[in-house]
Amino acid sequence: MEVFFEKMDCEKATAILGWTYEEPYNFYNNEQTAEALEELMEGSYYTVNKNNEVIGFFCTGESARVPSGNKFNVYKEDFIDMGVGMHPNLVGQGKGYEFCRCVIKFIEDNSPSKPLRLTVAMFNERAIRLYKKLGFVKENEFSNDVTKFMTMVRK
Repeated sequence: MEVFFEKMDCEKATAILGWTYEEPYNFYNNEQTAEALEELMEGSYYTVNKNNEVIGFFCTGESARVPSGNKFNVYKEDFIDMGVGMHPNLVGQGKGYEFCRCVIKFIEDNSPSKPLRLTVAMFNERAIRLYKKLGFVKENEFSNDVTKFMTMVRK
């Protein structure tokens, strides 16, 4: 898969906030709010582009963490946290492996000395299978008022 990465801009962030996923993945839907737009624009988000179309995005650092995980101390190790999102029209079609592989390569090429960590909702078995294929292993579990989560690491 030949893709290129760009820092998030306002136009693309606004479009991404309008993406809607089918149940049960509607958990990942966003709202068009000033706060949501501000988060996507804060500097750690990139778009993943193919044929001049945004096919997804990713972020690193604090933005990739689920805030309630902090009270369970699941982010204490010095890893690079990553979060990914793929366009809703592309999910569930076997394209996630290549998509994530490209994102991982970009992150590792730009920060090669630290292992990767991601946080995934435990109901998202499809993503968990994908992350395992990519070499991630389960590390911790925690929950907030709504969902159970798992951190996974790739060393």
